[in-house]
Amino acid sequence: MTQFFFLAVDGSGATVKGHLEAESEAAVLAQLRQDGRIPMRVDIARIQSTRGSLANFDLFRRRDLRRSELAGVTRELAIMLDAGQDIDRALRFLIQTTPTARVQSVLEAIRSEVRDGKALHKTMEVRPRSFPRLYVGMVRAAEASGDLAPTMARLALLMDRERALSTTIGSALIYPAMLILAASGSIYFLLTDVLPQFVPLFEQNGAALPLSTQFMIWLGERLRKDFLTGLGIGVVGILLGVQLARRPKVRYSFDAFILRLPLVGSLIREIIAARFTRIFGTMLENGVPLLNALTITQDAIGNRAARNALEAALQGVKAGRGLSGTLSATRIFPTRTTQLLLLGEETARLGSMAVKAAEIHEEQVRIVIQRLLAFLVPAITIVMGLIVAGIVSSLLLAMLGLNDLAK
Repeated sequence: MTQFFFLAVDGSGATVKGHLEAESEAAVLAQLRQDGRIPMRVDIARIQSTRGSLANFDLFRRRDLRRSELAGVTRELAIMLDAGQDIDRALRFLIQTTPTARVQSVLEAIRSEVRDGKALHKTMEVRPRSFPRLYVGMVRAAEASGDLAPTMARLALLMDRERALSTTIGSALIYPAMLILAASGSIYFLLTDVLPQFVPLFEQNGAALPLSTQFMIWLGERLRKDFLTGLGIGVVGILLGVQLARRPKVRYSFDAFILRLPLVGSLIREIIAARFTRIFGTMLENGVPLLNALTITQDAIGNRAARNALEAALQGVKAGRGLSGTLSATRIFPTRTTQLLLLGEETARLGSMAVKAAEIHEEQVRIVIQRLLAFLVPAITIVMGLIVAGIVSSLLLAMLGLNDLAK
């Protein structure tokens, strides 16, 4: 027999606390119901005290969830709820199976508040670093409709798709970045180590060096002597740029300029459209009202120009105009986006059409990235090759000049 601590409500509505000895938690629940009490909380007494001490010990630890951890928790929670488990048992299962103490701490706090009668979205709302606003909004709508299990499945799918999109973009940038880094290192080595070894030879013979060779020697000296100074100036410039980017007008101008770039701008537009339609459509399908969904989605978009476009769309919808028309007037989102949203408005299937638009845009992002890679890698190779060839040819011209002088 094991001793359990329980918290229940009796027939008069009063809260009752106490201990019972039973073989299992199910036996305690059955006994409480038999006594006419509504069980609110049941725990093994020893574990309860241990968890209380652990909670006190973790007061000053970081408690927020990473996005990857939140995606995993959401996915497992969706599976448990779909299997017919209540939220309390689902959270307890996650607490017992997760290997990370930080995740356990967050889930323990949520489970404790839920068992005390607090709504799930309320427990998440006070932890904005762990649960984004759109996440809380969807959970709130799900609790209002009693449709929590499919909502968690949609949230898990949403985060998986966003992570897949981010992974696609990040993976595409790795090879060009490594190529530029390796080529830049080679050029720096040629200018600062190889070329200076020939300078004494040129000075001894007193030959008139070609202008290209003189420039390369001067550039190598500057890089060798002023490298740390230049690095410091670069760091200061980056810090100043970050500070300027925090100003709304500067950030808006920069974001709008990026969207106008010929090739990169179209890619960023596709990425923004994919993120907007994925989040917006998922929220609508989950029962979140249109205005709330637009407001929450607006906060999830990083580009300030796109945010302003969504704000204009929000005001247009409040004034009774169609969403697709107001978005089209901003000229920020691709025509494909506004046309699919228009079709959704006409067929009263705005949420599902937004999700389909997201799938199309995500595929388009992958296609554009592949095209960019197909263009960038050869372009970078050619440019870096030309620079190296210029350095080598400058050196060869100087050597040929020495040979002519010797004759």
